[in-house]
Amino acid sequence: MAEAVTLNNGTGTIPSGLFIRKGKAMRKQREVLVVMVITAVVGASGGCGSLRFAPGEAQKQNAYLHHKTVQAAAIEARQEAVSPALRELTGTAASQSEAIMAYYGLPQEIPQAQSVEDILSDENEAVTRQARQAALQRPDPWDVADNLMEFGLALAGVVGGVYGSRVAATIRVARQKSKALREIVTGNELFKKEHPEATEFFKKAHQQQSEDTRQLVTAMK
Repeated sequence: MAEAVTLNNGTGTIPSGLFIRKGKAMRKQREVLVVMVITAVVGASGGCGSLRFAPGEAQKQNAYLHHKTVQAAAIEARQEAVSPALRELTGTAASQSEAIMAYYGLPQEIPQAQSVEDILSDENEAVTRQARQAALQRPDPWDVADNLMEFGLALAGVVGGVYGSRVAATIRVARQKSKALREIVTGNELFKKEHPEATEFFKKAHQQQSEDTRQLVTAMK
């Protein structure tokens, strides 16, 4: 039989096992949150190369123009004496472009695309060039990693207790090491840029690096 614990006001008793179960449940929740912190920070930091900015206005406009372009091509193909295969291809492309436009979302300002002349206008060509430039941009992996670790520190503060303190301490050390490594890599690249004649000697001095280190430094450049 579970031991009974008398409440302070003396109005009743609560089995001590209930306190034990609640304590275990709280520790379990903290352990789960700790795992979430580590997974989010470490896992996401390792995938910086695949990160992309959210679609901007120019990219949304370009997706809309792409849909209108293939849609117009499908209409023209039906009206012209073209092969059945070409009619089917243009029709399929028009249908496929709907998913692309839905993914990007409609732009705030809809481009003029009511006719073929509108679609082929200089203004819309400029939109396509802007969209391409925006698509080539990538987040700075250093900033991404630092923001993730800052998020991890905030989440560790929510966790609290011994587990939260340990995770926070680990993240602070990792953040300091990341900052130091960033400064070293930046300084090395600046040195090679200002002293190109020493580049070969610099490479030879680092030939003993392990393959893992080389891949890490190359990715951080």
